[in-house]
Amino acid sequence: MSSQAIDTLDTFDNPQADRDFTIRIDIPEFTCLCPKTGQPDFAVLLIEYVPDKKCVELKSLKNYVWKFREVGAFHEAITNEILNDLAKITSPRFMRLTAKFNVRGGIYTTVVVEHVKTGWQPQSVINLA
Repeated sequence: MSSQAIDTLDTFDNPQADRDFTIRIDIPEFTCLCPKTGQPDFAVLLIEYVPDKKCVELKSLKNYVWKFREVGAFHEAITNEILNDLAKITSPRFMRLTAKFNVRGGIYTTVVVEHVKTGWQPQSVINLA
């Protein structure tokens, strides 16, 4: 069965919804297109989140990020779009997306965006850095 780019993300029920815990996902081969030149931009995506009732399913996440290979967007816009989509489907207690883009013209760009559920406070000390 082959994988293909998709626009949707799947979830599954959090097996420990009564406990705060952190899920970290590294996506080392993210690619999108520069909206000015059409050249590929490469990045490592680092997702950290404290799930509430839902967790993101990893195969759908892989296929979802593939869709950006043909998308021209600024680093800031694409990072916020991905976080918004992930937060929308999982409604996490906390989520951070760090996008570390490879050097372009001698400049490295890192974009960090966060989502915090209204009223959420960690149950214990969690290293979210």
